[in-house]
Amino acid sequence: MENRMNIQQIQPAAYKALIGLENYLAGTNLNKTQKELIKIRASQINGCAFCIDMHTKDAIKYGESNQRIFLLNAWRETDVFTKEEKIILAITEEITLIHQHGLSDETYAKAKEFFSEELIAQIIVAIVTINAWNRIAISTRLPVL
Repeated sequence: MENRMNIQQIQPAAYKALIGLENYLAGTNLNKTQKELIKIRASQINGCAFCIDMHTKDAIKYGESNQRIFLLNAWRETDVFTKEEKIILAITEEITLIHQHGLSDETYAKAKEFFSEELIAQIIVAIVTINAWNRIAISTRLPVL
């Protein structure tokens, strides 16, 4: 597939705004593993090859195991993820697939058992951000490098 355009060059202010969200996320209480799990799972759901490639590489660089990455799309069927990570992944799926039913009351209640509202807000912003990147990468046909 051929690239369509480079958003960073054509609309630098929009690109800068998304980088601003990334800078915000860098200062949150989410650890690198949590952020990469969010990014990989949302990218899997959205079918964003560019982002899956980038974030699996980043996750490995930060110490994530190949096994956990391989099992990420089947996280409910395994015990390799913590309870906290499973809640983060459930939130990721429900927000990424927001057209189905959105973030359910059940998942939100479970999240409140483990996380402060501040951290839940940070999780939501992380999910929204990667979904924006996925849509840019897919729409512009960013190539896997």
